[in-house]
Amino acid sequence: MLFLRPTLRTTHLHRKRLFSTPPDKTASSIASSFLDKRFKSLGPQTRTQNLDANQLQLLTLTLNRPSLYPNTSSLSNNTTPPPAGTPLPPGYHLVYFTPAFLENELGADGTDVSYNPTSPFTRRMWAGGEVQWPRGTKGRVNPLRVGQEVTETTRVLSVEPKVVKKTGEEMIVVGVEKEFRNEEGVAVLDRRNWVFRKALPIPSTASSSTTPSSQQWTPPQPASCITTTSGNTHTRTLRQTPVTLFRFSALTFNPHKIHYSVPWARDVEGHKDIVVHGPLNLISILDLWRDTRSQNTEADLEALVPESIKYRATSPLYAEDEYRIVLEESNGVGNVQILAPGDVVGMKAEIS
Repeated sequence: MLFLRPTLRTTHLHRKRLFSTPPDKTASSIASSFLDKRFKSLGPQTRTQNLDANQLQLLTLTLNRPSLYPNTSSLSNNTTPPPAGTPLPPGYHLVYFTPAFLENELGADGTDVSYNPTSPFTRRMWAGGEVQWPRGTKGRVNPLRVGQEVTETTRVLSVEPKVVKKTGEEMIVVGVEKEFRNEEGVAVLDRRNWVFRKALPIPSTASSSTTPSSQQWTPPQPASCITTTSGNTHTRTLRQTPVTLFRFSALTFNPHKIHYSVPWARDVEGHKDIVVHGPLNLISILDLWRDTRSQNTEADLEALVPESIKYRATSPLYAEDEYRIVLEESNGVGNVQILAPGDVVGMKAEIS
């Protein structure tokens, strides 16, 4: 996710030191070298895998949805996962083709470094992107389905240096495209942007627990989910628990520490708590959209799957905070805002 405010450790006293960069380490020089020398020669990266039913079942339960579609069997404590041929709901492709690296190959913040620029721009955040579900010549959607053999092709589209006007902070934005193809052709086209900011010093307290030993353990409360509709406006109130974030990190094999390590999130990154995943927010938006369709059934795929969604993260959302997803529909377009406490906009999206 993209959070462009200074962290707690980015104080005025050391901002000059942090943002003063030798010529060969500027965002501009590194971005140029990154694209020309690394990825133009490397070319597209391709992987193939079968879409596992168990992964789909576990994601559905992580999202606190008892069943994948209305009037289908409950997946909770069910030994029978969704059968072969079951279509994946929009956005659920995000738990497939996960990164596959040894722990000692990860960055200091826990992220995989496949598309990282060189030091010092190594602090990655998911900034936004666009997902498309192409229609065929007859307007039919081509869904990914359980049991299919699917090929993912990843391409680096762009590498751009950026400067935050308010602070002068340099960063690099990497644009990546992931194409998911089954036997019928392209099923999903996922373009995403990652922002890479300069690494911050790691205090010695970042590896220690901040929980007092005398604190009494209390059972976690389930995430809340309340949906209301007024005219063409649909509002869903959510609260994600640390358990939900832990499960989602596990399913996506995402070891980014801001999502599960309170010491890292607070002491290094300057957040007040662990951060809700950008991809989890994207899925939550798409789930609200499909839940408001008149025929939210597995058989009505043209109505169930949008043509595209464009989204942009603007501010962090934290575990245990109650926030709202507000979907306003007009002329076939859904405009979405995720509102954090205090009505701070955490993400914006447009669905068509």
